[in-house]
Amino acid sequence: MIDDRELDELLRAAESAARAGGMIVAESFGASGPSREKAPGDWVSDVDLASEATIRGGLERLAPGIAFFGEETGGDLERVGWLVDPLDGTANFLHRFPAVGVSVALVEDGTPVVGVVHAPLLAETYTARRGGGAARDGQPLQVSSRLPDQAICATGFPFRAKADRLPSYFPVFEAALREFEDLRRAGSASLDLAWAASGTFDGYFEQALGPWDVAAGGLLVREAGGVVTDWEGDEQAWISSGDIVAGPPAVHDRLLRLTKGAQG
Repeated sequence: MIDDRELDELLRAAESAARAGGMIVAESFGASGPSREKAPGDWVSDVDLASEATIRGGLERLAPGIAFFGEETGGDLERVGWLVDPLDGTANFLHRFPAVGVSVALVEDGTPVVGVVHAPLLAETYTARRGGGAARDGQPLQVSSRLPDQAICATGFPFRAKADRLPSYFPVFEAALREFEDLRRAGSASLDLAWAASGTFDGYFEQALGPWDVAAGGLLVREAGGVVTDWEGDEQAWISSGDIVAGPPAVHDRLLRLTKGAQG
């Protein structure tokens, strides 16, 4: 197991690399450039690729010898390794909507132990490491204490295998809209989770995300006092399936009652 002192060093490396990738995102925001659709609703641009290359280079320099896997160029999945989304919210970026994140996580034995979510267009950086709490720009974070009836939860609409996913998603969406005060959909999973960790949102649920989308943000929520599981309540499976429910314990429990069994 990686000790706390080494985790602190790795967190500093992750933050430095995420900020370097974010500089590329920020410098390119608003400029037209090549992009392509990997799958319906799933976009990649030259900025994604440039950011990922910069993050990979930074991590190799600051934390050599650790496996790297990026959303765009892949890599190696090992017992200990980085999971990186160099531009989470590419569709937002292409539409000049500034809700985009850069997500860098270190995973050990399938569990995130270091996480950084950098919002380069909003000038915010969220950080966490196992057992060390979560912070935004150095200030400690805690999940919301609002009552579930007053909660505003975030969600994301299925875009991977949409036709297969919508029949199970729509009933949960409708039930959540009735259950809570309101819902929001920003279009960047890493930021949704960061905002759930900070108490801006009171919970979050989505399906079929990549591990690079949720690893860093999920750790933020946990270290800020929240609960993260998959749609059936499994505390480990969410990082591999991408079916995620996150939030303060009371809101998480209420959300889980809506999602449990929805995909059966």
